[in-house]
Amino acid sequence: MLKNNLKYFSFLLVFLMMSCAKRGSITGGLKDTLAPVLRSSSPKNFSTDFKGDEIILTFDEYIKLKNINKQLIVSPPMKHEPVITPTNVSKFISIKIKDTLQPNTTYSLNFGQSIADNNEGNAINQFKYVFSTGSYIDSLSISGIIKDSYEKNVDNFVSVMLYEINDKFKDSAVYKEYPRYITNTLDSLRTFKLENLKAGKYLLVAMKDKSGNNRYNPKDDKIGFIKHPITIPNDTIFELELFKETLPLKTLKPIQVSGNRLFLPYDAKQSFKLSKPKITIRNNNEVVESIVTQFPKKDSLQIWYKPIKVDSLSLEVNAENYNKKFNFKIKDQKKDTLNITALQNGIINFRDRFTLETATPLVKFDKSKIKLINKDSTAVDFTTEYNAFEQKLYVDFKKEPLEKYKFTFLPGALTDFYDKTNDTLTYKLSTKELEDYGNLVLNLQNVKRFPIIVEITNKKGDNVIATEYSEGKTKIEFNLLEPEEFTVRIIYDDNKNKIYDSGNFLTKTYSEEVFYFQKAVDVRANWDVDQAIDMSVPFNPEVEKKEDAKKKKEEVKKRKAF
Repeated sequence: MLKNNLKYFSFLLVFLMMSCAKRGSITGGLKDTLAPVLRSSSPKNFSTDFKGDEIILTFDEYIKLKNINKQLIVSPPMKHEPVITPTNVSKFISIKIKDTLQPNTTYSLNFGQSIADNNEGNAINQFKYVFSTGSYIDSLSISGIIKDSYEKNVDNFVSVMLYEINDKFKDSAVYKEYPRYITNTLDSLRTFKLENLKAGKYLLVAMKDKSGNNRYNPKDDKIGFIKHPITIPNDTIFELELFKETLPLKTLKPIQVSGNRLFLPYDAKQSFKLSKPKITIRNNNEVVESIVTQFPKKDSLQIWYKPIKVDSLSLEVNAENYNKKFNFKIKDQKKDTLNITALQNGIINFRDRFTLETATPLVKFDKSKIKLINKDSTAVDFTTEYNAFEQKLYVDFKKEPLEKYKFTFLPGALTDFYDKTNDTLTYKLSTKELEDYGNLVLNLQNVKRFPIIVEITNKKGDNVIATEYSEGKTKIEFNLLEPEEFTVRIIYDDNKNKIYDSGNFLTKTYSEEVFYFQKAVDVRANWDVDQAIDMSVPFNPEVEKKEDAKKKKEEVKKRKAF
C-alpha cells in the first residue's frame, strides 16, 4: 500500500514540474504610452534674476533628443545657440549658454517634440523652460493663424517673429537683425502662439526661413506680415499670409549653349506674361538679329542669334529701372536645328488645342500648306496661333465626337529663325464620345468685388486645368472636362492685369486675395455638376483632411463589401 502511494506521489510531483516548465509567451505588461516627466531643474523653471550660464534638466526616465536642431526654439533668439548635451541616452540634459544675455528679459526655450523616452519614443509635447534675467517673468501672449496667400496648404516650420518698435527700429530689421521674440509652427501646425512677452509696440512677421538664420532673404524665403504695428497686450487672433515676392529683374552672365543660342539666367522669380526685357546683342556697334524665348521650367531666357564668325559679342538687357551689359567670348559649337514635337498623340480632348512645340523659334507659317481632314477626307477649317515666347504653335478646330482627324504639314509650312523649313509631317488624332466627359457649372455667391480669375486645378492645386475671367458674371461654366476631382481657386484681380500678383514687404503691399473652395469637386463621366460656391466661407485645410479621411474609410468599406 505504502509502495503504491509513493508511486502516486512521485507521478504527481513529476506532472507538476512539467506543468511549471511548460513554455509560454512573455507579454511584458502594457505598452508604455507616457511621456517622460521633469523631476527637477537647476535653476528651477520660471526662475528670476538668472545669472548663470548652465541649466540642468533631470527626468524620471532615460530620454533621447530627436531633431533638436529643428525643434528647439529659443526666444528671444541668441546670436550663439546654446549647446545641448548629451546627445546620447541619459536622464538629464545640460544647456550651456554661450551668449551674453540681455538684462531684464524673459527667455523661453521651447523643445517642441524633441525630448522623448528612450524605449517607446513618447515625446513631451511643447516642453518649455523659462527664466528671466530680471525680477519678474513676462506673461503676455498673442496668437494667430498662418495661411499661404496663393497655395492651398501652408508650409511646415514657419517662424513667427516680433520686432520691437522703438527709436532705433527700421523696416530693414527683418533683413539684418534678430527679432525680439520668435516661435515656430513646427511640422504639424498652422497656428502659433507667442508667449512670455512684455508690453509694447511690435512688427509681427511670419517667415518660411529656408536658411534658418532668422533673417529675411527675399530670393529664397516667403514672408507674411501685419501692415501696421501691433500693441501688446492684444487679444486679436492675427492672420498672417505667406507669399513669395516677385523681385526686380537681375540677370547673370550669358552662357553659350550652342553655335546659335545663349542662356541668360535671371536671379529672381519673374513673370514675363505682361512685359519682357529688351535684349540687344551687338558685334561692336552693329546689332545682331536675335529672338528671346523662355527656357522651359528654368529661370533662364534663351537668346537666339544668327551665327556670326567673331571672337566675342556684347549683350545689353533693358527693363523698367534696370540696365545691364555683358561682354562674352564666342566658341565654335554645334548649332540647334529645327525639330518639331506634337504635344498630343492619338486622343485629343474637346477642350484642347492641337499643339506643336519647336526646338528653334518659328518666324513664319503658311496656312495654305497645312491640311486638316476628317475620316471622310472632308476638309476641316482651323485657326492658328503662335506663342513666340514659349515656342508653341496652337491649331484649333471644331471637334466632333468619335471622329478621326489627320493633320498634314507640307514642306515649307513652317519656317524657323534660321530659314529652315519642315519636311512633310503627318499627325493622326481621334476624339472620344461626349459621354466620356463631364460638365461643371460654378454658381458663385457673396463675391466681394470684380474682376476675378476663376481657376479649376487638379486636387493638389499645382496644375491649372482651365480658367475663366469674370468682370461681373457669377455663373461660370467649364464644359467637357476629363473626369477628375478638381480644386476651385478664385483670385480677386484688383489691378485688372489678369494674373495673380504677389505682395511686397518694403512697400507694405499684400498679395491679391485668393479664395479656395473648401471641398474637392468631383466631376465624373457623363455627369453635369452644378456647384454652389459661397465665397464668404474661408478655406480650412483641417476640414478637407477630415473629408479625405471619411472618403478613404468609405472606399475601404466598399472594397471589403465587394
